[in-house]
Amino acid sequence: MDKEEENKVDSEVKEADLGKKPKIKPIIEAADSLSLGISMVVAVVMGVGIGYVLRNLTGIAWLFWVGVIIGIAAAILNVYKAYDKQCKSYEELAKQPRYAIKRKLEEDDDEDESEKNY
Repeated sequence: MDKEEENKVDSEVKEADLGKKPKIKPIIEAADSLSLGISMVVAVVMGVGIGYVLRNLTGIAWLFWVGVIIGIAAAILNVYKAYDKQCKSYEELAKQPRYAIKRKLEEDDDEDESEKNY
């Protein structure tokens, strides 16, 4: 193959790569949703582990419970982050044009109520 043919093949491959959507993105998003329960368990187990290590190093028994509380707080934070992410995705979904009719109906209802004089 000469240089021109190689350049032509390279440009065709680049164009084909640009037209493809990434296949891994939906898989990562699905795994992120499934991993919420696992991340909660891991956070609590890590907190218990930290508490256990602190108790053994210092000999102070209540440090174990500090670790447990830290683990539970981390699990709650994971749930909050997942909730916030879902709220943002629903807001993006509401902005799509196919749901514009619902917004228009809500706006019409608001206008009708403001026109009533009692």
